[in-house]
Parts: sequence; structure tokens; C-alpha cells
Amino acid sequence: MDRIDAMQVFARVVETGSFTKAAETLQSSKTRVTQAVQQLEAHLRVKLLHRTTRKVNVTADGAAYYARVVRLLADLDDAETSLSAASASPRGRLRVDVPAPLASLVLVPALPDFNARYPDIQLDLGASDRKVDLIDENVDCVVRGGELTDLSLRARHVANLPLGVYAAPAYLARAGMPAHPLALEDAAHRIVGYRNSRTGSPLMSSMRRGDEALRVQGRHVLSVDDGNVYLAAGVAGLGVLWLPQYMARQPLARGELVALFEDWQLDPMPMYVAFPPSRHVSTKLRVFIDWIVELMAQHAPTIQPPR
Repeated sequence: MDRIDAMQVFARVVETGSFTKAAETLQSSKTRVTQAVQQLEAHLRVKLLHRTTRKVNVTADGAAYYARVVRLLADLDDAETSLSAASASPRGRLRVDVPAPLASLVLVPALPDFNARYPDIQLDLGASDRKVDLIDENVDCVVRGGELTDLSLRARHVANLPLGVYAAPAYLARAGMPAHPLALEDAAHRIVGYRNSRTGSPLMSSMRRGDEALRVQGRHVLSVDDGNVYLAAGVAGLGVLWLPQYMARQPLARGELVALFEDWQLDPMPMYVAFPPSRHVSTKLRVFIDWIVELMAQHAPTIQPPR
């Protein structure tokens, strides 16, 4: 039994939840996949998978073994790609988690360029605003906006996202055009609430105009924890939004949102790529981070936050 091959087969069965699907993705036969897992279980003397006629479930021992196997295979891939001949063409699997709006509006439309540059990198992209445990979930890196709260992570600052305040024309027709940011605290107005799942803090930015500096604490009828839903709520007229400008660009062009308080300055939102301190920065991770920096330079030109 080739243990490395058996580990790769086992990992694919866990990830697909099926011997048949694993065989298809590995371009192999179901019989060979089944035999590889059986041989691995016999070698380890541990039951790794529960098999039924409908699905395959991983056992507790299998889940623990899978976590170690994925890391071992990643380290093996890193070792191979670290060789000078392989480094010119990074390859392997890269697990990344990014905010949903960034994925749909920026990353995914630009991925054909990344794939053309690095055709041997398999990108497993998670799109969420939730807090990701990079170690337990075996994620190589996350892209996040806002200040980092987990100081145990290594991080690279990749952008400062310009922010703006926006509302839908239907909302303004109903509530009136606010002449000053503090007007949003009046009874007539509402904001769309945003619950940061990582920090529990609302999405707000300090606003400045000349000697004035303030932070609005408005009321909401809806609070959400996903960026795409937050934007949709604002477009639907449920309240005023604080948005990175890249998210507002298309709704503004379509007339779905109107910019407010354009004579005020907002503190930009820092954006980081974060990864575990123990994780070797492989060639594939390094080129992905460099690509993110290049991409964000196009969508969020560098600006310095006010002091």
C-alpha cells in the first residue's frame, strides 16, 4: 500500500462524502478508492469511516486523522514546490476564506486572470463574514476588513478601503434627505444594523469635517451579519448604509443608492490577509497574497487613514 496515495484517497472521500464522487474527482475507480481506504484502516487498525447505502460519515477517529492528513499532504506539497524548478510554477490546494461581497464583486470576476497565471493552484474559496478557526478548519488564509482582533495570527495589510454613507432613493423619499450625519439619530431615520460576527461590534466609521468629528449611533429595524444581505437591505430601503466604495459602485451607477454627506471624510477600513503563525508561507500562498494586493490596488487605491 502506498500510504501517501491512500491518504489522498481518504481525504477526498471525506471531502466529497462519497466513494463514487471521490473516484470521479481522482479519475479512478470506486473499487480502487474503496480498497485504498480499507487498506489504510487495516494498517491503522482504526475505523475511519461509517458507510451506509446512502452516504459516508467520518468517525471521531477519522475526523482527527483527516485533520492531520490534510496538514501532512499540504506540507508535502509545500516541500515539493519549494524546489527551485517547481517554484516557478506553484501548485497545490489553497484554502481561503473571504467576505462574501469581496468574493462576488472583486475576487471571482478576477479569478480567470489568477487561473491563467497559476493554472496548477486549486483554490477552495469560502465566502463568509463568520469567524474562521484557521487551525481547526485547516484554512490557509483569510481576507478580512477591519482591525484584527486575533493577535496570534500573522497578517499582511493589503489595502485601506474608502468608505461612504448611502441610502436608497425610496428610503430618502420616505424619511427625507438628512442634512447632517447627526440627523440620522432623529426619530424619522433608520440605519441598517450590521453585527460583526468576529467582534460583535457594529459597522461604524468615524466621520470628520473640519473641526467636527463624530460617530453616529442610529436606530435600526433590521440587523444582519452578512455583507451581501447588508447591501440588499439598504437597496430595499430599510435604512442608511456605511459601505466600502467598491460595494457601492454598481448600485450607485444603477440609481439604487444615493451618496450622502460627501463633504465628510470617513476613516477607511483596513484590509488584511491573515494566516496561522505556524503555517509556512508556501509559494502558492505567497503568490495569492501578492495577487490580492495587486487586485485591491485596482479596486481600492491606497489612501492613508487620518491621524
